Amino acid sequence: MDIGKTAVPDRSTTSPDALDTGYRPSDHERERQRYRRSRKRRHTWVSALCTLLGVVVVGAAAVASPGWERVDSLFFDGVELRSAFPDLLRGFWLNVQMFLVAEVLILVLGLLIALVRVTRAPGLQPLRLAATVYVDVFRGVPTLLLVFLVGFGLPALQLQGTPSEPWILGVIALTLSYTAYVAEVFRAGLNSVHPAQRNAARALGLNERQTVRHVVLPQAVRNVLPPLLNDFIALQKDTALVAVLGPLEALRAAQIKADYDFNYTPYLGAALLFIAVTIPLTRFADRLQRKATLRTWAEAAR
Repeated sequence: MDIGKTAVPDRSTTSPDALDTGYRPSDHERERQRYRRSRKRRHTWVSALCTLLGVVVVGAAAVASPGWERVDSLFFDGVELRSAFPDLLRGFWLNVQMFLVAEVLILVLGLLIALVRVTRAPGLQPLRLAATVYVDVFRGVPTLLLVFLVGFGLPALQLQGTPSEPWILGVIALTLSYTAYVAEVFRAGLNSVHPAQRNAARALGLNERQTVRHVVLPQAVRNVLPPLLNDFIALQKDTALVAVLGPLEALRAAQIKADYDFNYTPYLGAALLFIAVTIPLTRFADRLQRKATLRTWAEAAR
């Protein structure tokens, strides 16, 4: 064999044990791992059984209550739910459309207001004052009251080009309300970026606009993504408030059906449709929150 060359084992004939030179846990470590797995399985079974027991107890208490038969006939009528479900589904599609349109507008306007509030340019002082007043006012007005004010007040002005569609007026009201909340979330994210990041970017030759766009804004959005999702989960539910203006969305469709048949099962069907959307969004927000927490711990440990 040539001494100057290093012999490379043939992977096709070498056993995996011979090639595996990685870490091997000790017997005590393997025993601890088995104990942790068994404890995790035991905790999972105990949690599942306790949850099931709690559901059974609550269900039994509800069924045993004196007015259960009336509640069952008014809220859990399967025939009524099947007959109302197509109208509820069509109405819920309008809720989804309002949510999507409002979400885009809220993201853009909220970010602009947040950027105006964190800027320190002297010439933008009037805009900063206007943005502060906007946030204070529209965070203080209840969303339902704002829907009434916009839905009935804006058409009463009889201005040229004023929309007359109730769902558009509802989207405007939701956008005005939630933009104030989202602007504050964005502002908190912008302020959470350490000043050293901005100073380092300026030292590298970036101007103020490039620093905000390429350094500050990406970190700020990453920091506030979980609370942003929580706001949009609430927005999806609050699209039902537009029902007071008359558009045939899910809640309005359920109300018409319930008033016609004197049965409240359609309200339960509308609630199930909202739950089918909000629960996955909630779990996704929780997952992002856990990832952000782990990332913070990892950065702190460095």
